[in-house]
Amino acid sequence: MCKLLNWFYKNNKQSSKEDTSLMKKFLVVGLGNIGEKYQNTRHNIGFKILDFFASKEELVFETVKLADRADYKLKGRTFIFIKPNTYMNLSGKAVKYWLEKERIPIENLLIITDDLNLPFGTLRVKTKGSDGGHNGLKDIQEKLNTTKYNRFRFGISDNFGKGRQVDYVLGEWTHEENDKLDERLEKSTEIIKSFALSGINNTMNNFNGK
Repeated sequence: MCKLLNWFYKNNKQSSKEDTSLMKKFLVVGLGNIGEKYQNTRHNIGFKILDFFASKEELVFETVKLADRADYKLKGRTFIFIKPNTYMNLSGKAVKYWLEKERIPIENLLIITDDLNLPFGTLRVKTKGSDGGHNGLKDIQEKLNTTKYNRFRFGISDNFGKGRQVDYVLGEWTHEENDKLDERLEKSTEIIKSFALSGINNTMNNFNGK
């Protein structure tokens, strides 16, 4: 009887450790399109933010299944950064695969995306919402079968004429925007760290609109 109880205790303890370990693992996904011609476009701000973070922390992205990936550890948390190589419209395929592969709970997922409905440089974190006409978010929503996932939206404004939306989002930053980008990218890295260290609610309270 004692041996049986010890076996249960040992296995429950191991299971508890695994559960705790999983809760300290985070999947951070920057949305964008692969290829040099898209590199500096507004639509690729998700890639740009993760590349900026990686350059500051001397991380190296490696091509893996459905994405380029880099890992980062901070204060007991493990960040898995991915840039899907499926092109924007099929982003959900990579998100779903890596969530399941790494057994990361959906509440530990953060999607970084551009947003036409926010003024340039505005940073906003949300726990749910519609796709807002964004094809990357639309595919993620369909693949995960939910709108309840954390997203970090970077405002690119809607400064374009009628019928020019595609040209605008796939266009490059203006000189004025480029001058302001580094400060916004720096703030974006703080948001990513806060998401894992302080939680989504504190991150929203401390960074939204700033």
